[in-house]
Amino acid sequence: MSKPIYDIINELPTGGPTVMALKSLDTLVPGGWDNFTNFEHMIRTVTGESDEDVIQQIGDRAVYLYNDKSQGYQQAYWLYNTVDSAAGALAAASMVDKVGGKIPLVGGLLSALTPKPETAQSLDLTIKLVTELLAFTKINGIPGDSIGDFLAALGDYTGESAIRMAALVCFDGLIPLGPQFLEKGLNTLQGTSSGDLENNKTFRSIEAEVPGNTAESKKGFIAQSFNAVTGWMGGFVGANNLTQGDLISRLRGFVDFTDDKADYLGAFLDMFVKYYSHTGAQTIARRLIERAVAEI
Repeated sequence: MSKPIYDIINELPTGGPTVMALKSLDTLVPGGWDNFTNFEHMIRTVTGESDEDVIQQIGDRAVYLYNDKSQGYQQAYWLYNTVDSAAGALAAASMVDKVGGKIPLVGGLLSALTPKPETAQSLDLTIKLVTELLAFTKINGIPGDSIGDFLAALGDYTGESAIRMAALVCFDGLIPLGPQFLEKGLNTLQGTSSGDLENNKTFRSIEAEVPGNTAESKKGFIAQSFNAVTGWMGGFVGANNLTQGDLISRLRGFVDFTDDKADYLGAFLDMFVKYYSHTGAQTIARRLIERAVAEI
């Protein structure tokens, strides 16, 4: 049985690489990002409710909805969590999990990192985007191929949902791939054979959830989804005047590295910054709370 939603939220880290990396993007998100790590506090903040009995009712209803497997909340969390996983990360993460200051990108930590080839990084960008779309449809109970619904909702993303998309653009796009990350993502995907796509670890992890009966049709859906969102992502970069250099400067606030090691930043973020599962849990909890309030 899946872990209760209150445990998932209560066990989220209050510090460490994921939180520090996301905080570096806080100013890019309208209203900022609250790192909710206490389920009861989240209920109080989201609803403005102070009555203990009502808060308990909201919490109980939210837990019930999450546990109901006919709903899509557990599947959405599985998607966020699955696409965020990386082989070997758990052992190395113990080195930086409790760090409160700067993390030195040297020595043993540096030797644990291997920058991904550009092709693999480009594919991961497109697959993580489609994972967001799929999780959105699970949370909202709509068909998994509803690209239009997702695109319409994207403009209204706030808080943890908005900073997750900001992190996708910055940490999986601009930093590892440079200013042409949108073109690289789409061109790489379109030029990849179905067999090569199936060899991609990130794709294999969520392949069963991607609409389509064959690898080729699934690739087509990913390409269609990514292409539909390139306008929003490009607009986000332009509106915030984002550059690779600007983002690297932001990250220097918590990662200590020399210019000749900047290429390892993408690998560091990929291994240690689990922003999809972290903010994904918060998004799901918020939707559960909002729905619970409407139903009681």
